[in-house]
Amino acid sequence: MKLQGKVALVTGAASGIGRAIAEQLAEEGASIVIADIQDKAGEEVAAANRDKGHKAEFIRFDVTDAASIEAGFAETAKRLGPVTILVNNAGIAKAAPFGKTDLAFWDLMIKIDLTGPFLCMKAAIPGMLAAGFGRIVNIASTAGQTGYPYCAAYCAAKHGLVGMSRSLAREYAAKPLTVNCVCPGYADTPIVESAIANIVAKTGRSREDALAELVAHNPQRRLIKPQEVADAVTWLCLPGSASVTGQNIGVAGGEMM
Repeated sequence: MKLQGKVALVTGAASGIGRAIAEQLAEEGASIVIADIQDKAGEEVAAANRDKGHKAEFIRFDVTDAASIEAGFAETAKRLGPVTILVNNAGIAKAAPFGKTDLAFWDLMIKIDLTGPFLCMKAAIPGMLAAGFGRIVNIASTAGQTGYPYCAAYCAAKHGLVGMSRSLAREYAAKPLTVNCVCPGYADTPIVESAIANIVAKTGRSREDALAELVAHNPQRRLIKPQEVADAVTWLCLPGSASVTGQNIGVAGGEMM
């Protein structure tokens, strides 16, 4: 229970990696906020964690809306206390040839995957500094470390997230605040399942062939488990990780070695 007394807000926590992260932080004693736009799923996750004896709340949270973010942090402070752990997990991953990447597509990817985390960090950092403890972990993906074809907008957003995280890590290095990125490869999540279905629909290949294409760059030739990402994130949030900041932790089976 190394995070007892801490309040952790995880965006996109109603499913997939976000849910695994929130639940692992709760196991370490943190009070958790399931911050998501999926009302039913979010309430169910919060209730399931309360049934385990954890402090957990669902708060509707739209990372594309600055007013929603501000309201979400205010509601969190009212219910549980100020946020001292922020995990920016909410995001979308869509692919398109560069020639078909129009401005609307580009703006959506940047708004959710880069501007959303920016706004959340702006809202969280003052409270963390006042509390004398802060941990920010941004889920950046291997797309923040390399380039993938047909993913110009997504890679741009994730590279931007990595750069912003490094900048903030240096800016706040003398404060009790760390900022890091965790960079998963293709993981066993609804987003990746949708990507597989899209490949099958567009190419006529089997699901097995589509999956093999996605994991081809992973030396372990498999999808990453959400719990593996959650374990890495939780470690970065512990008091004992105070000297780890400005880092990109790959959880990708050796893809980026």
